[in-house]
Amino acid sequence: MSRVALRSKVPGSVRADVREFDGRSVVWVEVDATDRKGALSSEASSMLEHAALTAGASRLPLVGVLRSSGADIVEGFGALHGWGRAAHALTNCSGVVPTILIVDGPAVSGPALLLGIADHVVLTEAAYAFVSGPTMVADFTGVVIDNDELGGAASHSRYSGAATLVATDLEQAIDMASQLLAYFPQHNDQEAPLWPTDDEIARQTPEAGALIPATSTGSYDVRAVIRSLADDGELLELRPRWAANVVTALTTIGGMPVGVVANQPLALAGTLDIPASQKAARFVATCDAFNLPIITLVDTPGFYPGKDLEWRGMIRHGAQLVFAYGRATVPRICVILRKSYGGAYIVMDSKEMGNDLCLAWPWAELAVMGAGQAAAILQRRATPEERAAFEADYSQRLLNPYIAAERGYVDAVIDPAETRQIIGEALLMLIDKRERLHSRPHDNTPL
Repeated sequence: MSRVALRSKVPGSVRADVREFDGRSVVWVEVDATDRKGALSSEASSMLEHAALTAGASRLPLVGVLRSSGADIVEGFGALHGWGRAAHALTNCSGVVPTILIVDGPAVSGPALLLGIADHVVLTEAAYAFVSGPTMVADFTGVVIDNDELGGAASHSRYSGAATLVATDLEQAIDMASQLLAYFPQHNDQEAPLWPTDDEIARQTPEAGALIPATSTGSYDVRAVIRSLADDGELLELRPRWAANVVTALTTIGGMPVGVVANQPLALAGTLDIPASQKAARFVATCDAFNLPIITLVDTPGFYPGKDLEWRGMIRHGAQLVFAYGRATVPRICVILRKSYGGAYIVMDSKEMGNDLCLAWPWAELAVMGAGQAAAILQRRATPEERAAFEADYSQRLLNPYIAAERGYVDAVIDPAETRQIIGEALLMLIDKRERLHSRPHDNTPL
């Protein structure tokens, strides 16, 4: 398919067309930074708006390359009006068609906010993005800071979470955008495309269980567990440097694209804090919007405690993850690898949250809290010997997964070697899953 230009005679820094992108038809929009540093006039913003409207109406993914110094100061209010219409059109694409923005230069002021609307953002090392630049930061706060430190790719990949992936240059960024898009359908009424693979669903995975340390406090890299379950050991981890205590990744099992959410014991012992809740919630919502089944691998002692987190809104942000799982209608499979305590047990897609299949490995621990924590509360005045006896009894009576299975909280306690096979067969069984949605304009997501 040759490129079909959209409104090619409209002046300004933005060009758009419909093109083939790695075998997929997409709407491609690009801001030319050589034209007054990509300043967005009302005409230029109307091109962004038209590209987004075309993507939504034609049910095609939207891929954009952004390099913009912001709304055109010379034009004034008209430029702001045009940018607002572009933002509105991009918002209407949300959850309908995949949207990916590549930033290869500045994304300043209004255009920076578009990054928060898009499903995925790929930043190059030459990119920087912020709402208020270094000059305003210095004027208002007295802090002197440069573009890279304030809004460079490293800052957004580690601190803000705005960057889904970081590339060295534009060529690699475009390749990453292609990798991302390969996991998603053209629009929300399609299933994700199947991947060719020779990796049998029935392949046994004894190495997955062997990764878990003998002690309940030992660390391991949960990404190795994901690779053992995935086709050919391949995965695409999203936002790897931000909120490292939870892993969000795209992979395939039996050729079927899936999203994986997993606690990461290497970071904060796999506890959940505000960034981890936000990261996982957004990922779950994205998978749900585009029909990707969600695999949740659980190993967490609970929420990270602290006055600072509570004052910053741990309740509200923890609820985002609860809400995302609670409204997700795609196939959902939960595997408890080791620890699953307290409120974190609920929010990591427990049976009570409506998952389709909840599995546990034989040494999994499900409880309100661990034996040591329970002893610290219930045996405060006990001798060390009495406390040790209490912990042993508590672990035997309450922590093992067979108690949870007897009560219906776990569907099956399985051999880790059978995990991939059971997940794959469950995905095939759930391929036609449908849920009746409530009639409402929209839900009221906790923010």
